[in-house]
Amino acid sequence: MKEFSLILLAILVTSTSGWANLGDGSDKVDDSYGNLVQRRLRDDGAVSVLYHKDRYLYQVTFVNGQSVSETYFNVKDTDLTDKEITRFLKANAAGATWTPVNTAKERRFKRSDGKAEGMYGKVNGRPALTVRTISNR
Repeated sequence: MKEFSLILLAILVTSTSGWANLGDGSDKVDDSYGNLVQRRLRDDGAVSVLYHKDRYLYQVTFVNGQSVSETYFNVKDTDLTDKEITRFLKANAAGATWTPVNTAKERRFKRSDGKAEGMYGKVNGRPALTVRTISNR
């Protein structure tokens, strides 16, 4: 019984560790991504928030209090490594898997459940990975 409790505790700790992801509420994102740098209300009613934690900047867009888009930058404006990109995609997998769908001009990623997509490229002149939910229209 004691071993089962330790295993359960380990699972809970790893599943709630320092990563926020698409669909999370603003409280969890605030706790996960550290120092709030900037918050602005967009014309469409969404809220865009920029966070700084360790060597990353996180730009998160919230609609109705939930994260619908997250963009990851290196604070030194350098490219993210493949390992970093994989880690950010994995944090936003929600039990699904990511598949590269590259074109000649950009790196794109598709989530196997069809509920999110990702793109690596320039955002405001800086290399960044953006993941966003795909709305069901």
